[in-house]
Amino acid sequence: MKASEADQRRLLELADVDTKRRRVQHVAKNLPEQHHLNALDEERTQHRAEVVRLLGQLEDSRSELSKIESDVATVEARLKRDEERLQGASSRKDIEALQREIEVLQRRRSILEDGELEVMQRVEEQTAAHQAALESQRGVEERATELTVLRDAARDNLKGEYRVLAEQRASVLATLPTDLVALYEKQRERYGVGAAELIGIITTGTNVALDRPELEKIRRAAPDDVVICPDSGAILVRTEKSSL
Repeated sequence: MKASEADQRRLLELADVDTKRRRVQHVAKNLPEQHHLNALDEERTQHRAEVVRLLGQLEDSRSELSKIESDVATVEARLKRDEERLQGASSRKDIEALQREIEVLQRRRSILEDGELEVMQRVEEQTAAHQAALESQRGVEERATELTVLRDAARDNLKGEYRVLAEQRASVLATLPTDLVALYEKQRERYGVGAAELIGIITTGTNVALDRPELEKIRRAAPDDVVICPDSGAILVRTEKSSL
């Protein structure tokens, strides 16, 4: 294939733009904020599970406390009723029966009230633990929100940079012959690099010095011959920096 020296040199501009585009794509896929978010995901899951677990315990204790309070209220109502009946009782048998029932109810109330205090203490402790877990969860979620904002801002900046590079690429492509562009795209797709410069005896496609037989073949090629780099597979562009 033949192409003017100027067109071949413009391929280096195209390759430089494509290198920058790859860099932007790589950075976009490896944003540190996204890595931090990924690492934070497990911690967020653990915090959420802990909040749910503690809330379940707290709700069970609150239900238990509610039942005890209901039982205490029932016992106190029966005590009040029996004490009122005792005041109006006249027979010895009724008085003794009421007194025995009152004693049983008082013992029952005492047991319930002891249990009530114990459960109230548990509810207080579990409420504090649940609140602490919520605070920890909020802290993790706030960090996640901050990282998300930073990640999105970084992505927006990279998108803007990529758009500029896309415009630059389109501008360079518009000046090049289609067959040269087609070869460039083919080599870039196949080898990752579409065009490389020969600086001295080193090809920028691999940063490796070409051996003497290959350099001799390149030296014999006409200036408008399109040469393929034997190492990188890219179009090898010869410039004033080349040792030929």
